[in-house]
Amino acid sequence: MTVTPFSAFRSGRSALAAVAFTLVAPLASAESLMLYTSQPNTDAQQTVDAFEKAHPEIDVQWVRDGTTRLMTRLEAERAAGQNRADVLLVADAVSLENLRQQDLLAQYRPEALAHYPDALYDPKGYYFGTKQIATGIVYHQRAAEQPQRWQDLTEPAYQGQVAMPSPLYSGAALIHLDSMVNDDRFGWAYYQALFDNGVTPNGGNGGVLKQVAAGTKPYGVMVDFMALREKAKGSPIEFVYPEEGVSVVTEPVAIMKAAQHPEAAQQFVDFLLSREGQQLISEQGYLPARDDVDAPEGYPDRAQIKPLPFSATRALEQAEDEKARFADIFSS
Repeated sequence: MTVTPFSAFRSGRSALAAVAFTLVAPLASAESLMLYTSQPNTDAQQTVDAFEKAHPEIDVQWVRDGTTRLMTRLEAERAAGQNRADVLLVADAVSLENLRQQDLLAQYRPEALAHYPDALYDPKGYYFGTKQIATGIVYHQRAAEQPQRWQDLTEPAYQGQVAMPSPLYSGAALIHLDSMVNDDRFGWAYYQALFDNGVTPNGGNGGVLKQVAAGTKPYGVMVDFMALREKAKGSPIEFVYPEEGVSVVTEPVAIMKAAQHPEAAQQFVDFLLSREGQQLISEQGYLPARDDVDAPEGYPDRAQIKPLPFSATRALEQAEDEKARFADIFSS
């Protein structure tokens, strides 16, 4: 029987340990990142996968929920002395403006901003739009009219035939409301005219799409990407960016001031604003915020999409009053 000397056993054990350390060391050194996002699950998973492919040294954990519920979650965690989120990617700038005013966001200045219109990011560097989701007009291909302007929807030919999401339910509809009522060409008189013409706001954009695609309401007001996706799948609808301009939701990204992994959070922001990150957004069917990345098939030339003036600060200040006045008009 051959006896293995203790010294040989010990050296063999050391070799195994060295191999084991080599295998686990990269995992142990991986940095973590906690993302809170309101993206649809598929989009969120694609975003995380693409980022981790570009940054294999960073392990992303993510929580997905609606923007309002994420804001509630953040507030509850702060009250409990817990700050889990490093970076936020949510539906609208108004929610992030609220956090900025509470001094909860960190400032950052990505190099990629040279390719972004000033209106798509906070001038002090607290949050940055990643895409442009416009609200426009959708109509059924067999509809009698082909609306091209917002004012068309108030004409007698559209009486009782227009579907619209409610700003009491939809964040994009609330931003649209704020943009319209603060534009001298429309104001509250426009919404009164919609009410007088039989428009009955209800639910979100998905409900509008179903009604127009089915022809139960041949005209509607809704976000572009949903309509253009369905049209590409064969739905008998058309989408119009009204010539007066459109309201825009930017799905901004921001870094929490209390982030436990600020450098990883900055890399995540850089990735989303990079050509690679913006190309992913185009592939997902959205209009990229970056001006040197092509729009998806089915979108018009960028020059045809004219964003209405918008202020997240103003929208935050006026949101409750605007919702109350809207409710008064459409409940009368």
